[in-house]
Amino acid sequence: MAQTARQIADDLRERIGSGELAPGARLPGEPALVRQYGVAKETARRALTLLVTEGLAVRRRGSGTYVREFQPIRRVANRRLAQEGWGRGRSIWAADLGERPMKVTGLHVHEAPAPDDIARALDLPTGSSVVIRDWLFVVEGEPVQAAVSYLPADLVRGSAIAREDTGPGGTYARLAELGAKPIRFVEELRARMPSQDETERLHLADGTPVVEIYRTALTEDDRPVEVNRMLLDAGVYVMEYHVTS
Repeated sequence: MAQTARQIADDLRERIGSGELAPGARLPGEPALVRQYGVAKETARRALTLLVTEGLAVRRRGSGTYVREFQPIRRVANRRLAQEGWGRGRSIWAADLGERPMKVTGLHVHEAPAPDDIARALDLPTGSSVVIRDWLFVVEGEPVQAAVSYLPADLVRGSAIAREDTGPGGTYARLAELGAKPIRFVEELRARMPSQDETERLHLADGTPVVEIYRTALTEDDRPVEVNRMLLDAGVYVMEYHVTS
């Protein structure tokens, strides 16, 4: 019985995991898979597409499909949001990336009326102004996350948060200086398919899902002081959480 695209992808995934197909190696092409597995060309194409959408492989136009060389980013939420990091002037990204090269592109900071859902999340009257920070994270030359942060304008207007460079420790360190130190964070996650604009901004392969995260930062008296909407390339992230009972 001919194998399905999923079964072929499983076989190739196992070969990648074992190191038989190393990072940067060319995967068998559609004709080779057709011969090896006795399947139709469309089935072979779907098998390779599955690996691309999972982030394990990349297509190179006119060349073939290759094992992805980019190493997954392990996002450890508990560690990256710990005050011992940003409270000492370190970026919360340092917890994810270590020494891996990262840059922020397309940063745009402006003040505007809060969208209705953001106003509700920040416990602000409808139409209240927020400072919006919109940017794209690029790691080792690959865009991996788009983020938009919303903060009450009456709280942060005139501070470094309203400028492009927030300084050591970033937004949370500046909030602490304003007397609004984040003590607790709530994150809501969901996986979905991206819009065309999101696909283009993150340079996603067709069919690649994204992980959307809404994070709310709250002070000691449970006042929300920031909502951050993040859109992650699901193919490059591993989400890790530590829970103590």
